[in-house]
Amino acid sequence: MQNILACVDASSYAPSVCTLAAWVSRKLALPVELLHVVQRKDTSGARHDLSGAIGLGVKSRLLEELTQLDAMEARLQIERGRLLLNGCAESLEEMNAHGVTQLHRHGDIVETILEREQEARLVIMGKRGTSQEFATDHIGSTLERVVRASDRPVLIAPNSTSTPEEDMMRAAVLAYDGSPAAARALERCANSPLLKDLPVTIVIATSGRKLTQDKAEQMMREARVALKGRDVTALIEEGSAEEVIANAVKATPGAILLMGAFGHSPLRSLIVGSTTTAMVRSNSVPTLLVR
Repeated sequence: MQNILACVDASSYAPSVCTLAAWVSRKLALPVELLHVVQRKDTSGARHDLSGAIGLGVKSRLLEELTQLDAMEARLQIERGRLLLNGCAESLEEMNAHGVTQLHRHGDIVETILEREQEARLVIMGKRGTSQEFATDHIGSTLERVVRASDRPVLIAPNSTSTPEEDMMRAAVLAYDGSPAAARALERCANSPLLKDLPVTIVIATSGRKLTQDKAEQMMREARVALKGRDVTALIEEGSAEEVIANAVKATPGAILLMGAFGHSPLRSLIVGSTTTAMVRSNSVPTLLVR
C-alpha cells in the first residue's frame, strides 16, 4: 500500500512537514509514514579521542568510559526520537491525516529515505535539517542528495512560520522551461489529485536562455493544452528564471511552487549554479520538485 513519507527531525521545519503531510494525506486519501533517522557517527572521533597518546591502563579506562557515554547518548537519541515522533503523530491525527505510522531508524539518512520511499507516493522534507536550519543562504545537503537520487516527487516544507495552517494551498505556480523534468512537472500538475482543483500560473522566463519569444509562446500553448479545462494564467517574462519565478510566487497568495528538479548535472550546477537550488533556497512557500 502506498503512503506519504514525511521525514522529520528536531529542526523548526518539523511542524511545517507535518502540516503539509496532513494536507497531502487528506487530498490523496493516503496514510502517512513518519520517519526519523539518527545519523551514525564516530562518537570517539567527534570527541577528539587522544587516548592512543597515553598509558595503556589509563587508555583502557578512558575507552571504557567513552563506550559508556556512547551507550548513554544512543539511549538519549532513541528517547528524543520517540518523543519527536509521538508529538508529530499527535499533530497529524489532530489534522485528520488518513492514518499514521512511526519509524525510528539509525543509519545513513539518505539511504534510509531512498529505501522507505519505495512504498511512498510522495516524500516530504524540511528545507534544512537540525544542523543547518539557521544557514539561511543554503539548502540542506541531505535534501539535495535525496532530490538528486529519489525516484519520487519531493515536497519541500518551508519554515513553520511560513506555512499557513488553514486553506493552505490555493494556487499552483508552475515553472516551465520545456525540459524533460519540467514536462513531468506539467504532467503531474495536470493529472495529480493533489493539484487538479487549483488554478495554475505557468511561468516562462526568457532571459539568459536561447529562447525566442515565438518559442516561448509555443511552449506556453503546449502547456495550456496539457492543462485544458483548468483556470490558467500565462506569464512570459524577460529576466532570470530565479527572479521571474520568485515574482510570480510573491504575486500568488497561498501558492505552491511546482518545478522540475535539477535539470543539469551536479558538476554543471557546481560551476554555474542551479535554478532549482536558487528557488528552494529563496522561497518561503511549499515547493514540489519532480524528477
